[in-house]
Amino acid sequence: MNNLGITLVLGLLLGLKHAMEADHVVAVTTLLTEYKNLWKSSLVGMFWGLGHTTILFVIGLVVLMLRINIPKNVSLFFETLVGVMLVILGIRAIVVGSSIHIHKHKHESLEHSHVHSGLHHRSFLIGVVYGIAGSGALMLLVLTSINSIVLGLIYIIVFGIGSIAGMMGMSFVIGLPVYFSMRKFKAIESWIRVGAGILSILLGILLIKETRFGF
Repeated sequence: MNNLGITLVLGLLLGLKHAMEADHVVAVTTLLTEYKNLWKSSLVGMFWGLGHTTILFVIGLVVLMLRINIPKNVSLFFETLVGVMLVILGIRAIVVGSSIHIHKHKHESLEHSHVHSGLHHRSFLIGVVYGIAGSGALMLLVLTSINSIVLGLIYIIVFGIGSIAGMMGMSFVIGLPVYFSMRKFKAIESWIRVGAGILSILLGILLIKETRFGF
């Protein structure tokens, strides 16, 4: 295998690994608790990965054409925004899982219409924010190892395919126990959501502290 092949395989593997990072796992869990369908759970990961890959491709095109680095303060801002987003997702999960239970209806067929509205759009937008936050390190790698714009964009696409596959797989794996637990033990449904929300808030606060205050 030549150097280009090795680079592309590395990009795919890095994309898969990137999807498994702790903040991704926690954030996607807060979204998955809103679904009781394994296929739709996987779609959450797919839309997340698509948002992530789309913004990376756009940033990559600009960076490779102009041969510029992304300012560190811009990356830090979006990393902080990821922390804020985790806190918001956590609060929402707690509210949904609490006794307030905003989506109860008389008819079971309508039971979840309010909570799930726009969930895939949210997944896509969250993926976009994560993509911007993590773009600095990826673009630095691309700029230092690949001179061709076309090859650089191919690398980003391969990385994106890895992240989409990783996010879909992770969503399915996380969604599996959540799905069966909620179906078999309906009493713990709210506890799962509240637990995911608390974990998301704690990780969000930790991320904000690290990016804003350096500890």
